[in-house]
Amino acid sequence: MGEDVEHQTFTREDRTRYRKKVRACLDVFERMLVESKFDFDRPATGLEIELNLVDEDERPAMRNMEVLEQLGDPDFQTELGKYNLEINVAPKRLPEQGVMAFADGIRNSLDAAEKAANSVGAHLVMIGILPTLTEETLSADSLSGNPRYHLLSDEILAARGEDISLDIQGPERLSVTADSIAPEAACTSTQLHVQVSPEQFPSFWNASQAISGVQLALGANSPYLMSKELWRETRIALFEQATDTRGEELKAQGVRPRVWFGERWITSIFDLFEENARYFPALLPVLSDEDPAEVLAAGGTPSLDELRLHNGTVYRWNRPIYAAVDGVPHLRVENRVLPAGPTVMDTIANAAFYFGLVRALAEQDRPVWSQMSFTAAEENFHSAAIAGVEAQVYWPGAGQVRATELVVRRLLPLAAQGLEAWGVDGEEAGRLLDIIEQRCLTGQNAASWFVDQVHRRSGEGDRAGVLRRVLADYRPRMHSNEPVHTWQ
Repeated sequence: MGEDVEHQTFTREDRTRYRKKVRACLDVFERMLVESKFDFDRPATGLEIELNLVDEDERPAMRNMEVLEQLGDPDFQTELGKYNLEINVAPKRLPEQGVMAFADGIRNSLDAAEKAANSVGAHLVMIGILPTLTEETLSADSLSGNPRYHLLSDEILAARGEDISLDIQGPERLSVTADSIAPEAACTSTQLHVQVSPEQFPSFWNASQAISGVQLALGANSPYLMSKELWRETRIALFEQATDTRGEELKAQGVRPRVWFGERWITSIFDLFEENARYFPALLPVLSDEDPAEVLAAGGTPSLDELRLHNGTVYRWNRPIYAAVDGVPHLRVENRVLPAGPTVMDTIANAAFYFGLVRALAEQDRPVWSQMSFTAAEENFHSAAIAGVEAQVYWPGAGQVRATELVVRRLLPLAAQGLEAWGVDGEEAGRLLDIIEQRCLTGQNAASWFVDQVHRRSGEGDRAGVLRRVLADYRPRMHSNEPVHTWQ
């Protein structure tokens, strides 16, 4: 969820000063893109995973602070809900370490976290949306104690001027209201980071946007919310609605949502930060003491606190990241499309597919985004969220095609080419991409497995009870680390 802030109230003057400061940061950032040396000679990749906690009955366990105290590991931190945790995995350089270098670290960390959770009567689950959530979790009481979350909830509700409305139509329909952003806590994701140069950024971001629908189709893992069967990746609709600051009138006027796919291909990372400043009012107008122009003039690297904080409250599915480490600035694309889970191996395979494919597409002489409209990419994204592994998507030269067929015939070879360009060992790349291929050939991902199990066991009692029993079957499979296409 970003950097911590203290709980406070904001005045009209604070918002005016913050807007000016964001603009000042934006001016400095524009100069830095021309004048500064960014770190990209040995680019790193990164990975974050958001997790759920459940009790012995597979219901959400509101015990994240107790688990963190038991863990004592700075790589873990709170997330929005009391039943959430997040693990930040140390960055890896693919030419030197490969993609599998992520696996052992994640597995060891998750084993330690599971042990800590067990000590307080809880278990970890990697899944896009915990299927055993109830309306009780819509309450602000389920938000973590971090003041940032409560402040953000207050500001979103104040901007909206009314309760948050959730209305999601799939095979079944969910229609409820909430008086906080607590429903957002139901959305747990895997976030992939790739470090790039300023010149490379537009191609990598455009490529990430173009393949987001395919990523969702293969990786969907969020088919149930509050006992309703909705989208195969319901997390997309839920996140879009749970943080929407717009009332119906503003939607009708075409005001842009804060959870945003975007509206155009870009030619510079500056385009995205400029859109943030132009379209979105401040949610957390917290001011720092830094004068970024003075820092830059003195030969330093400004942190651009306001620019970064504002960027953290605009929830793009592929987000631009500016950061400075040891006084050296760098840029990253943060791919936020995928849900958590179902296993570490599936997660690593998804990462390999993304890292390879995005590089291959970014380096093509005739890029795919020059051959398809931005609207087509957005339609792919939502179609895949709705239908999952059965989704049809548009792709240049193929027309409307089953996503799994597109992956097997066209995109897997490109992903292999991209991993080779990264310097990833060919045997390792093949082993990970085989998992993606088998998921396509079997037509089984985590969402389809879960739905099939619930349908098969529908005669065993009420839906809530069936969901608990299927989740109880899901957890040992998650820990087995056998890819989801092999689950029986």
